[in-house]
Amino acid sequence: MKKLYFVLVVVLGVSLMSCQNNNNSKNISTDVVKNDKSAEGTTKNDMAKMAFVETVHDFGKVIRGEKVSYKFNFKNVGKSDLLISKVSTSCGCTVGSYPKEPVKPGEEGTISVTFDSTHKRGIQNKTITILANTQPNRTILRIKANVLNPERN
Repeated sequence: MKKLYFVLVVVLGVSLMSCQNNNNSKNISTDVVKNDKSAEGTTKNDMAKMAFVETVHDFGKVIRGEKVSYKFNFKNVGKSDLLISKVSTSCGCTVGSYPKEPVKPGEEGTISVTFDSTHKRGIQNKTITILANTQPNRTILRIKANVLNPERN
C-alpha cells in the first residue's frame, strides 16, 4: 500500500511540474524581424523595378526536337538593388536562368530561356515567372512556338 501511495505521489508531482506554465519563452515583435532582401518597409517609389524591352517572344516555326533560346533583357529602373529570388517555368521543357547577384539601379540584366521542343507539336505557349523584390513581386514572361514534325523521307 505504501508503494502504491509513493508511486501515485511521484506521478502526480511529475505531471504537475510538466504542466507548469513556463514564461521563459518570449514573443518577438514583427518590428524586430526584418529581411533586407524583401520589399517590406520600403515605399513603391524606393523599390527596385524591372523594365523589359519585351515580355513576349515568338520563336515562330520550330522543328520537333530542336532547342531554341532567347534572352529577355531588362533594366532596373527603380531606386533599390533588384534581387531575383526565383525563376520558374510552366513546363519542364522550358528552362530559365537569371542573375544571382543584385542588379543595381540603372544596370541591365538578362533572363535566358531555353525551350526544348522534343515530344511537343503544334502551337506552344509557355510562361516564365520571375519572383523578385519588386511591386508586384511577380513578373510574367511568355514564349511561343509552332512545333512542326520533321519531314519523313
